Amino acid sequence: MSSHESTAPGNETPRRRGPGAVTRMVFVILLVIVIAAVAFVGETLGHSRSSGAAATITVTGSGTVEGTPDTVSFQIGVQTTAGSAAAALRQNNAKTASLEQSLLKNGVTKKNMQTSDLNIYDNTNSSGQVVSFSVSDQLNVTMHDIAKAGTAIDAAASSAGNGVQFSGVTFSISNQSKYLARARAKAMANARTEASQIAKGGGTRVGSIVKVVDQENTGGTGIVLPFTEFASAAATKSVPVQSGSQSISVQVQVIYQLAS
Repeated sequence: MSSHESTAPGNETPRRRGPGAVTRMVFVILLVIVIAAVAFVGETLGHSRSSGAAATITVTGSGTVEGTPDTVSFQIGVQTTAGSAAAALRQNNAKTASLEQSLLKNGVTKKNMQTSDLNIYDNTNSSGQVVSFSVSDQLNVTMHDIAKAGTAIDAAASSAGNGVQFSGVTFSISNQSKYLARARAKAMANARTEASQIAKGGGTRVGSIVKVVDQENTGGTGIVLPFTEFASAAATKSVPVQSGSQSISVQVQVIYQLAS
């Protein structure tokens, strides 16, 4: 009989796992938990971003209306030449005073008449010798009654004589509020139309307004009348002055939210 004892099949003793196997199992479980947590957080952040960042569209709309100018501005002055600077200045002062009085009698107020330029300079010949002195005095004039402007210019030119200087005429609208309101309404309607067309092409539609930027308006330029044309027109009873019309334009930049 053998000295080794046999073990019955029903009485086997289970094999014990070493500490390394337990550590690996714990590591695997923790890794699974971490991966699941990261996936959950990423999905949550993704939903948060998509819900918070709505699609938008930015367009620029423009609107223009026509208005009738009610204000005219022009520059008029006198130039005088004499043998000495003192004489030229004295004569020019007298002509300028006469011109100012004429303007005041024909609808121009003192607050709308301002000296813009006063020059005294010498004139030389081909040898560089001073032969005379010239003085020029310019006035900026504004009139709110355009119908009287032609008569006022004609009278001023007659009072100043041949030394009169006339640099131009510009027209403007003193109160643009009602024109700007109409132009802005047109600009906003234009922006909405443009945004709707683009959104429709992209298979969506325009939602509410996110932001509006009202840009600076622009107006038409005035009419410049050279001195030669003015001189010929001044020979008539009244200088012809036509105010025409002026454009008031507005641009708006609008950001719309797009429907999801």
